[in-house]
Amino acid sequence: MQSNPEYHAGIHPALTSFADECVATLARLIVYIGALMLLGIVGLQLWDELPVAGIIEPAGKPGWSVASRSRPAFAVSSFDPAEKSEAYEIFRHPEGGRKEVFHWGPQGEKPVAELELYRPGAEFSPSSEALSSESLAFEIAVRMNGEGGREVEAAGVVDSKFGTVTLLRLVRNPDGAKACLGFIKRFGDPALQISGWSCQGSGLAARRAAIGCMLNRLTLLAAGNEPKLAELFARAELRRGSCAAAATPAVSADWVMGAENPRLRGSL
Repeated sequence: MQSNPEYHAGIHPALTSFADECVATLARLIVYIGALMLLGIVGLQLWDELPVAGIIEPAGKPGWSVASRSRPAFAVSSFDPAEKSEAYEIFRHPEGGRKEVFHWGPQGEKPVAELELYRPGAEFSPSSEALSSESLAFEIAVRMNGEGGREVEAAGVVDSKFGTVTLLRLVRNPDGAKACLGFIKRFGDPALQISGWSCQGSGLAARRAAIGCMLNRLTLLAAGNEPKLAELFARAELRRGSCAAAATPAVSADWVMGAENPRLRGSL
């Protein structure tokens, strides 16, 4: 039996259909692979941009750190031999600020007084001075009280070799006459901020005297490249008084220097 010559000369229709399907499938695979490659390229570009966004919007700026190798620039001669300086710490800010903090108190117990000298750098903006004053008052309240949520109010002023210094006390303090006193003194040129608190003494008058004595005994050890700072302390030394004089009640203790409301004097 002879085979049909026309059957051998041509391609079977089933084979033709199968070849067309293979070509179509291959074309679809190429399209899918191309789409996946395009998505991969876009994903890589987005991934590369993520670190850049993190740099543009940092989570937080570096703050204060202990400068253990820095040399002290200030000193306070002991005004109570029984209460030696418990700590002297120096802190630096990456933008140039420097804080030097004194603490006094019995060893191993809560300090009874603190003195902080802050020389601001680029981290301090003079345009936000009002806000900074509120923040400082709140900070002093936390430092005196050991916890947040307390407000402070004016408690008169005290005289020192640096001039009059503003006093603060906690609002509605249950201790009454035993309340600790905070203080703030600012200078514009040179830029210097002196603040702190004291719980020394048996009453508000004694605490005012303790703060005045602390400031009168504050001296400058090294001004560095700040001649105006050296001049400030040199002029202050000319007005320096004794702690005995600071402990003596002033004639106007119930007027400007006092913590209570002013009282009228004389007959109407």
